[in-house]
Amino acid sequence: MNKKRPSAPKATRPPDDTATSSTPTRHIAIVGAGLAGVVCARTLVQAGHRVTLFEKSRGVGGRMATRQTEFGGFDHGAQYFTVRDQRFVQLLKTVPQLARPWSANTVRVLDELGHVLASAPPPTEAHFVASPGMNALVGHWAQPLADGSLRAETRLETCVTHIGRDALDATRWQLRTEGPGDAQQVHGGFDQVLLAIPHVQADSLLRASGLVPALRKALSHVTVAPCWTLMVAYPNAMQPGLSHLGPHWNAARSTHHRISWLARESSKPGRSPIERWTVQASPAWSAEHLDDDADRVKAKMLKGFAQITGIRAEPSHAVAHLWRYAQTQQPLGQSYLWDAQTGIGLCGDWCLGHRVENAFVSGLELALKVA
Repeated sequence: MNKKRPSAPKATRPPDDTATSSTPTRHIAIVGAGLAGVVCARTLVQAGHRVTLFEKSRGVGGRMATRQTEFGGFDHGAQYFTVRDQRFVQLLKTVPQLARPWSANTVRVLDELGHVLASAPPPTEAHFVASPGMNALVGHWAQPLADGSLRAETRLETCVTHIGRDALDATRWQLRTEGPGDAQQVHGGFDQVLLAIPHVQADSLLRASGLVPALRKALSHVTVAPCWTLMVAYPNAMQPGLSHLGPHWNAARSTHHRISWLARESSKPGRSPIERWTVQASPAWSAEHLDDDADRVKAKMLKGFAQITGIRAEPSHAVAHLWRYAQTQQPLGQSYLWDAQTGIGLCGDWCLGHRVENAFVSGLELALKVA
């Protein structure tokens, strides 16, 4: 059977624009619409530059993700965030309705048989969640970037596959993309290109494009572990006289060989009351089972979940999701990478650690450098 030949990539170029100040407006491409990419984009737009934000997924947020189901939402990526940097404090003050404190009633440390060993000490800093789901915060901040104006544009379901010199202006960059669907395009006229994606994906894109070996060398020391995540729901727990199933605590850090974290979603502010849990496997176990079938992982994680919580009822909903690049084990050690000669930069939580705030700081400080 003859396969249909894909149509030639369609070239797109927005009109040129110039800032009212003496500094000309630059057009900057940002690849990745997680927290780092969105914060970076907002900062550059506020500085008077034009930004096109590319995201391969259907929505923004990255690992600040919420999976919506008929039983309610699951924060299947980042579970909560803490706040230390005063710039993050000031930004969160603008959205008090979205960033809300979360106090799980107990946090336990568990052995491999599910026995409680000791209560963890009270947290030394407040824990926050976004409401009604962890993706709400990034979604709110990304709204001004999707208006299609001369200053900002967001292209979802668009995967960047190559970075090269612009065919019409060798001093600028063009990006080849795939999606949405079978679409192939070339987007040109960029003065700088910033990659706000996992370091492995950034390395692959730079290698495929034959660009900036020095940046790729810096990435070689970064390590990020995967994470299998299980989402389970028990709507029958809403029956009269039954407030919830299993333990009376709402979150736990576990030393079980499979499970490292559990959280009762309904305990978070702004969530629906249906009994449901998000369960995250340990980095070591996730790496060991990286290429396993999702159904096999689900069965193993359900067994570990039952051992820890005592909940042995069959869930009405159970889905396993793999984050290949979840928790930074060895960070870069600086907030961003920037090559002034080419105008290519990199940012992400992996630069500083694995906290949500690390992504914010990285994206902000790269933007301040570029602006």
